[in-house]
Amino acid sequence: MKGTELRELVSAAPLLADGAMGTALIARGIVDLDGCVEFVNISEPDAVSDVHREFVDAGSKLVEANTFGANRFNLSAHGLEGRLEEINRRGIEIAKEASSQGRKDADRVVVAGSVGPLRVRLAPYGRVSKAAARDAYAEQIEILVKAGADIIWIETQSDLNEMREALRAARSVSDVAIIVTATFTRDDRTLLGSTPDHVAKRLVDLGADAIGVNCSEGPAQVVRILDAMRTAVGDVPLVAMPNAGGPTRVGERIFYPATPEYFGEYAREFLAAGASIIGGCCGTGPEHIRAMAKALAEPRQLHIDLLGAQPAEGASDEVPAPTELASKLRSGRFVVCVEMDPPRSTAIARLLAGAQTLADAGADTINVGDSPMARMRMSPWAPARLIQEVVGLETVLHFPVRGRNLLRIQGDLLAAHALGIRNLFVVLGDPTRIGDYPAATGNVDVVPTGLVALIRDSFNKGTDQAGSSIGEPTSFFVGCAVNLSPLDLDKECKLLKKKIDSGAEFALSQAVFSADTLRTFRKAYEERHGRLDLSILVGLLPLVTARHAEFLHNELPGVSISEDIRVRMARAGEEEEAEGLAIAVELAREVRAEAAGIYLMPAFSRYDLAAEVVEAVKATASG
Repeated sequence: MKGTELRELVSAAPLLADGAMGTALIARGIVDLDGCVEFVNISEPDAVSDVHREFVDAGSKLVEANTFGANRFNLSAHGLEGRLEEINRRGIEIAKEASSQGRKDADRVVVAGSVGPLRVRLAPYGRVSKAAARDAYAEQIEILVKAGADIIWIETQSDLNEMREALRAARSVSDVAIIVTATFTRDDRTLLGSTPDHVAKRLVDLGADAIGVNCSEGPAQVVRILDAMRTAVGDVPLVAMPNAGGPTRVGERIFYPATPEYFGEYAREFLAAGASIIGGCCGTGPEHIRAMAKALAEPRQLHIDLLGAQPAEGASDEVPAPTELASKLRSGRFVVCVEMDPPRSTAIARLLAGAQTLADAGADTINVGDSPMARMRMSPWAPARLIQEVVGLETVLHFPVRGRNLLRIQGDLLAAHALGIRNLFVVLGDPTRIGDYPAATGNVDVVPTGLVALIRDSFNKGTDQAGSSIGEPTSFFVGCAVNLSPLDLDKECKLLKKKIDSGAEFALSQAVFSADTLRTFRKAYEERHGRLDLSILVGLLPLVTARHAEFLHNELPGVSISEDIRVRMARAGEEEEAEGLAIAVELAREVRAEAAGIYLMPAFSRYDLAAEVVEAVKATASG
């Protein structure tokens, strides 16, 4: 079926699709929550066929083959990559056989090849290249089309980059009609922060024949999203395939609250919002589809009062476990800390995806910046807390003193501790005049050494600056900044000595590009103040291009890159990115004997490149 045929079909009458294959198979005990639903095409094909027939009997005129996760990446996680072709082919065959049994040509059911997300992260937030993603999609889609899929349905997508590669892959192997549906979080954005209107415009520009929303939170939200999409793109076939409400997990079972009757009432709302293909996603069974078919045949007016969201439960009052960073540094383990900047919006998923990539590579901790370069960004408390909660990786919270009076500083310390954040990186903070709001005040009530002393001598002993009790003592592990290549070496050594005397327990340095920088500083410090026992994590900034190297050397104060390194980058040509990684890994290995760890600063949010450095450093440590 070509795109023009699909548009003609849905212009004549709304097309009722099916519901959730995975939900049905899990409910019947055919596969568990963590199993490979698509392998059931091989292991128990009759069960898949039964589900298809039940949806068709309920009124579905479009069914999706059980091929959602049958791509090389997902199947390899189950050890099934060698059966990719068989699983996809059988999925289409079963769907076509089940939907055509006992039916005349006039009752023909459209069979869609379901293509879900790859379940890996694309660069720069992950380590899979766009080309590799496109190849994986092309591989699956070509099999589906050859097996007889009438259309290709790319669904449950949250990354516009991935949607683009999937569409390109589909167009490269076939000219069948393509539907693309995205999934949205409770704030009506994709996980990576895209709005419905932006998604709609991009998908239409990329050549999708029909677009819309599937999965997500439920029917009410889908109506809102369809309204936004219709306003953005006008007369394009829209798709509504909501979950049966927001899921709730009880033990080993997932429950979806929306009833078939509720779905039936919303069927007409979907049409009014512009949808021409309607069905259900997770939690929707044949009864939901039957109710929608009845509602579409007998129009009714909907009058429903929607309940507001319930407030979240409060944070736990339990005292968190001691910091892992402290124990690692004190035991002599070489620590890898990676810096991440919060987003300039409320969307947090990209940062969490990058943090997960770094955690998978072996990073020990994530350092979350606070308004770097005096640019407006989300407060680092939220990302720091979410990284610990969602990714399971301990964080270090930047805590600048600039712009905070003494009252706010102490309140912020209590808040950070209540959120389970124990590692603090106390710094002065960038001057506001260089950032987004140069007129903003940047007063400093307490200098970094004073704050370090306040934490050690007061908060960590259960009192505030005035000596009043704060209840349980805090258990902060406090670090400071150090410049290993200062213009005034004597002044920097004196300042570091003052920070150590105030109670600093580790230090993060600015980026360096030679191990000699650390050696020179250490020698100068020890000549003046005695042995330097402070745990120093040396700043590493992987170079991305030769131009990047020249910019840092010529325009960033305090950064000096040797001519040898700049020549290496210039001579690398098309391999300059790989050369920059090699230089960073070489330096990390060279400072192992001199430093407690490295403080990795990914340029341009290239967390995929940072992960390469982390893996190489960890491999060296384990070797």
